[in-house]
Amino acid sequence: MPVPTPPLIYHITHVDNLPQILADGGLFSDRAMAERGGPSVAVGMSSIKQRRLTLPVKSHDGDFVGAYVPFYFCPRSVMLYIIHMGNHPELTYHGGEGPIVHLEANLEEVIAWANAEHRKWAFTLSNAAAYYTEFRSTLLDLQDVNWAAVEAVDWQAQEIKEGKQAEFLIHEWFPITLIRRIGVQSNAVRERVLQAFKDRDTPPVVVKPDWYY
Repeated sequence: MPVPTPPLIYHITHVDNLPQILADGGLFSDRAMAERGGPSVAVGMSSIKQRRLTLPVKSHDGDFVGAYVPFYFCPRSVMLYIIHMGNHPELTYHGGEGPIVHLEANLEEVIAWANAEHRKWAFTLSNAAAYYTEFRSTLLDLQDVNWAAVEAVDWQAQEIKEGKQAEFLIHEWFPITLIRRIGVQSNAVRERVLQAFKDRDTPPVVVKPDWYY
């Protein structure tokens, strides 16, 4: 499957985190967030976040995954399914997928901004929290991503599951001005997003039930 035109990336977070994200002007890495006391609502698994703080970004010597803001290449990610099910032993958040929002950006715009700002970026071919994952850091290498797996709805096969968890990573901080669309599960959450953005330029906020389980 060819690289999508344009390729899009997605960061998921709880809607209650939006006011702080907006106040900060963007998204901080897990390492930076830990130094700031953490988000209002943490939806990830703390043990994995801790591991990411010591996992090297193999394409950037001396850097660790936890120092990068993570994105997936698709909505309806494997992580969102874990949040939806709510029964993983390492998951501390049990509020379900309903309040989770998808922040969508255009990968080409993001890389152009990062290069202009001399901000490091990379991407992986599978879960960045896995010790064996492969890293890339050139646009030409986007063809190495398993795009069929990224787009797959049925990801039970291990190879598909691995490929679907490919990540784009940007060092330390990502500006909210690069978000081009926000996807939500319901009108109720859409209203909460619009309330968070009041008196600010707001990207389109769309109800996308097909982005959820």
